[in-house]
Amino acid sequence: MTSNLLDHDLEGLIAFCEQLGEKRFRATQLFRWIHQKGASDFDQMTDLAKSLRQKLAGSARIEGPKVVSRHESADGTIKWLFDVGAGDVIETVFIPETDRGTLCISSQAGCAVGCRFCSTGHQGFSRNLTTGEIISQLWFTEHFLRQHLGRDERVISNVVMMGMGEPLQNYSQLVPALKVMLDDHGYGLSRRRVTVSTSGVVPMIDRLGGDCAVALAVSLHAPNDALRDNLVPLNKKYPIAELLAACTRYQSAAPRDFITFEYCMLDGVNDQPEHARQLVALMKTHAANGLSCKFNLIPFNPFPASGLTRSDMPQVMLFAKILMEAGIITTVRKTRGDDIDAACGQLAGDVQDRTGVDQRMAAQRQGMLGGVKVVVVKGNDA
Repeated sequence: MTSNLLDHDLEGLIAFCEQLGEKRFRATQLFRWIHQKGASDFDQMTDLAKSLRQKLAGSARIEGPKVVSRHESADGTIKWLFDVGAGDVIETVFIPETDRGTLCISSQAGCAVGCRFCSTGHQGFSRNLTTGEIISQLWFTEHFLRQHLGRDERVISNVVMMGMGEPLQNYSQLVPALKVMLDDHGYGLSRRRVTVSTSGVVPMIDRLGGDCAVALAVSLHAPNDALRDNLVPLNKKYPIAELLAACTRYQSAAPRDFITFEYCMLDGVNDQPEHARQLVALMKTHAANGLSCKFNLIPFNPFPASGLTRSDMPQVMLFAKILMEAGIITTVRKTRGDDIDAACGQLAGDVQDRTGVDQRMAAQRQGMLGGVKVVVVKGNDA
């Protein structure tokens, strides 16, 4: 079985080349051909010795994702469906803006966390993606877009690990992919421009801070444990106090001077002024320990199985006003690509669920009193 070279970061590729009896600098040349030039044919790599190209042809391959479909939104957003085998299809989204191009990458086929407001979570979990399957989403889309847009320079300036899956539950495959994104011989992205989004896997937040500290976004979505237990089941294992303590520790290594907290606005569930005041009190408590935060309020993108609806914009703006008046930097995310189901929380692909998600979600819905439950904890006002 030949080795897919997309599975290796630079150190891994050096080790692979050394097994072939080649020197380290050959691996660097090969790495540049793959990631900077998008080459998939060893014969294209004209500055490699013919003997090395022959060795590679017999022992390695550069195999990108199989495209199932591509959809383009009226706002310029592009969504790809990639076949990763065994009946699993993942999704990747490119979001163009005037000052950047952002790629939203999947880390798993499905997701085992099961957040109530996330379409991926309602589909269940099949498996972790390999390093090659993660980085190949960037490898394919970057070089496709250069041809598609007729550009020689880099198109993708930002990467967010916010597609299908919980990245920190696939840690061993995630970190080498991040290193390829950051490597100057690869994509040369700034640590500030690569973001890992997590629902709160506390031990892996600590590990990421030591191994590959990139920007961190935390899916919070509730100001108290009672509500977050229902919206983000992982909270039962790692409650809010533990999560925010991990974020405080991470901040010392983070490339930005704040941690971003994502907050999906759910009508009548987590969007009341009382919830905003609880968030203010919560963040003030942890600010005393050194935590600096930014909140990103996300309009919910409804889908039938959730039993949830989007907060009205006046309610969202009132919520944001309470946070901002307390000195918390707050933005309201602009919905992009919702006409092609590429907006936040809509990525679902097609996976072979191994987790019994239907039964788990039904139990959650019953616990939410017909689909909506407002949990307000008194005595913690700002």
